[in-house]
Amino acid sequence: MELSDRQEQIIQIVKDNGPITGEHIADRLNLTRATLRPDLAILTMAGFLDARPRVGYFFTGKTGTELLTEKLKKFKVEEYQSVPIVVEDNVSVYDAICTMFLEDVGTLFVTDDQSHLTGVLSRKDLLRASMGNQDINSIPVHIIMTRMPNITVCKQEDLLVDAAQQLIEKQIDGLPVIVPREKGLEVIGRITKTNITKALVELARDEHL
Repeated sequence: MELSDRQEQIIQIVKDNGPITGEHIADRLNLTRATLRPDLAILTMAGFLDARPRVGYFFTGKTGTELLTEKLKKFKVEEYQSVPIVVEDNVSVYDAICTMFLEDVGTLFVTDDQSHLTGVLSRKDLLRASMGNQDINSIPVHIIMTRMPNITVCKQEDLLVDAAQQLIEKQIDGLPVIVPREKGLEVIGRITKTNITKALVELARDEHL
């Protein structure tokens, strides 16, 4: 978060004199309390300052980087998940390749006839299957997909940073967002490196501050 010169001055005054009331801060800057109010509100909401009724403002001691990190750790998967691209386990490798190309994604989620997650298809899976003399029109994707339980999943209530960690550790492009059902896992979304990048861009632009 980029602070104005006046906001930097306010932080320094609170650092040196806190707890200090808004009126006293305004006096030191030769401003009215009304003029100062928006700056104090921004600094308090952003986490640089804390305020207590009838006591005044305190400096939290946190840097901008620390505040950004704290906010990033609060982001949930449900805030950034996108629509999952799903194919049934009986479709051909050729059809799956077409779907991946047309949807411009790096991962397809495979479901059975009950719409439960049974596998995941990556670009590498489809590339390997298309090499050689195999007829990819006749090979169903369930032959080449990564199957349960070797699939990494996440839930809507999971922290986005934990999902990002899974992407890094497993060296994969995307995670299915699932809801456990009585007879299997329903896919309701996906988290990809693009979703993570979107969160970082929004954070850098202070959209969550």
